[in-house]
Amino acid sequence: MLALSAPLLILLGLLSMASRRGNQRLEAVPALLIGSGLLVSSGMRRAQRRRALLEVLQQSPPPQLPGSGRANGVGG
Repeated sequence: MLALSAPLLILLGLLSMASRRGNQRLEAVPALLIGSGLLVSSGMRRAQRRRALLEVLQQSPPPQLPGSGRANGVGG
């Protein structure tokens, strides 16, 4: 539910801005800025988590499958 809050906040700000005239439009700007900020920070956090996960996966050795080693006397 929280994932929908930022886009809905932006939509609310746009609808509010479209329905008002003159200086009253400025009242919708905080909703637009906060919603946009939440979307940007969420995207940056997601990118950081994915980058960290990729680094961990690249550093770890590939897993050994059962029976794939030379310890059981099979192989060349």
